[in-house]
Amino acid sequence: MGGLRPWARYGLLVVAQLLVLGLGAAVLQALEGPPALRVQAKLRAERATFQEEYGACLPPGALEELLSTVLAAQAHGVSSLGNGSEARNWDLPSALLFAASILTTTGYGHMAPLSAGGKAFCVIYAALGLPASLALMAALRHCLLPLLSRPGAWAANRWQLAPTTAALLQAAGLGLLVAGTFVLLPALVLWGVQGDCSLLEAIYFCFSSLSTIGLGDLLPAHGRSLHPVLYHLGQLALLGYLLLGLLAMLLAVETFSELPQVCAMVKFFGSSGPLTTEDQGGILGQDELALSTLPPSAAAPAAPSEQAPAC
Repeated sequence: MGGLRPWARYGLLVVAQLLVLGLGAAVLQALEGPPALRVQAKLRAERATFQEEYGACLPPGALEELLSTVLAAQAHGVSSLGNGSEARNWDLPSALLFAASILTTTGYGHMAPLSAGGKAFCVIYAALGLPASLALMAALRHCLLPLLSRPGAWAANRWQLAPTTAALLQAAGLGLLVAGTFVLLPALVLWGVQGDCSLLEAIYFCFSSLSTIGLGDLLPAHGRSLHPVLYHLGQLALLGYLLLGLLAMLLAVETFSELPQVCAMVKFFGSSGPLTTEDQGGILGQDELALSTLPPSAAAPAAPSEQAPAC
């Protein structure tokens, strides 16, 4: 496969992506189609029972109109149950969590702006805030990655490991640390505190949050009648979890992307065209390093045979 042209390699990537997309859609259709049909049939049966029992007291179409209004409000995060914890959707903790879901691209979807001004502000806020968040993450990654590489360097020197083996062990250790600290441990806490969700659902929520998928179908304490103070404390805890967890996930992904195996795969699908500025900069750096190892007599340029006359 090394003799393939770049366009053929990119074609293989596109075909592989389409195959993965089709496989995922087929599996999800097989797994989720029957449960969705069962829920739909149950809703229709309950609506028929309700209309049969109370139909004489309701005008035609009144129930459908009420359900449409309730579902439209629920889609924007406005609670129709009137519980104490979610009576005010746009207080300060809820607004902070919504802003964090925008800047981290999580987008749970449990809340959405209702006003035209709010929607316009979200567009401007995301357009300005996302680059700032990316710059902050890049700066933190630049500071923290050297610290995280020290244990791998120490292990390589201690046990005389090959650089490839040391990098692989370091990436695996960091991945396990992030998975245990920001996925498994919070899932266990959520499973014990929430009470009405399984351990699999808790792990599913933690992973969907840190991967910025943010489906929003499961949120801690959402839809439960909790005291407003406890509910808002949970929102602030989720805010801190998002910020720290996404930074840890970014560091783990960056560490894996620097593995020699990953770099070799990226180089295989890379372009074989002319050298870019970054490539030339790398070559110049290697030339400077090579020149710095030469003796001064060899590294210095040869002196001209005659000195140029002064002007």
